[in-house]
Amino acid sequence: MILQGQAELSGLARAYSDLGVPFAETLAKMSLFVVAFVGVVLLGRVVVLPLVDRLLDRRGLDRHAKVPLKKLVSFVVYFAAIGIAFAFAGLGSILTAIATIGAAATLAIGFAMQDVLSNFVAGIFIFTDKPFRIGDWIEWDGNSGVVEDISLRVTRVRTFDNELLTVPNSQLTADVIKNPVAKDKLRMQVLFGIGYDDDIDAATDIIVEEAVSHEGILEDPAPSVRLTELGDSSVGLTSRVWIADPSRSDFVATRGEYVQAVKEGFDEAGIDIPYPNRELSGAIDLSEEVVTAADD
Repeated sequence: MILQGQAELSGLARAYSDLGVPFAETLAKMSLFVVAFVGVVLLGRVVVLPLVDRLLDRRGLDRHAKVPLKKLVSFVVYFAAIGIAFAFAGLGSILTAIATIGAAATLAIGFAMQDVLSNFVAGIFIFTDKPFRIGDWIEWDGNSGVVEDISLRVTRVRTFDNELLTVPNSQLTADVIKNPVAKDKLRMQVLFGIGYDDDIDAATDIIVEEAVSHEGILEDPAPSVRLTELGDSSVGLTSRVWIADPSRSDFVATRGEYVQAVKEGFDEAGIDIPYPNRELSGAIDLSEEVVTAADD
């Protein structure tokens, strides 16, 4: 390719010179560089990227895995295009100089970009370990939202207030991540408080009946209720139910509908959900103040 590029360079330089174009050799090198660069990039887009896409589809990779790999392949294509274009244009000495300078600068850049490199490595771990995927609802370090994009440096999460969080990948790999939708079903726990004078068995039946009748709650595993708390003013009954194919919207909707149905069932059965209350006791001695007032 280098010999062919030199022949093309000589021919193109002579053509420019015959036409009276100034700086014929430099212009010829620039022309060959552009032609080679564009040719390699087009070849990569038309042949390499579609081929990689098919290979990823054959391996059954989802979008979570395909996006960073395709970005990496695109970067390699552009990098190869630059190198081939330099060689084809007869600028091998310049390419060697750039490689030398790049090698010398790599160490300095490495120290200056430790955070970027750590995020890059963390992005690779996210790609290989797959703690979450695009479209998953995740929670970490007091934040929560739906994953919109995963790159090799950052992950973009859309919160439920429609705010976009750009999170460095190193934060997601260093902290504990909660992924409620990683499996095909999710357990939901709801605490209901009833009065000490209310019938525990009747309240338990209402909680279970409302769970069984709700179409978003699974019959298997069956809903269960346990007495888990004896509070200052109420008896706590914890309901454990399962929902299928969970998402944040399904979870919130199912929970709200279920709690409302149980509350309405309690009202019909005359079961109270007591308010927290406290009793204050003591005495205030006002005799001294009364005597003082009488003396005045």
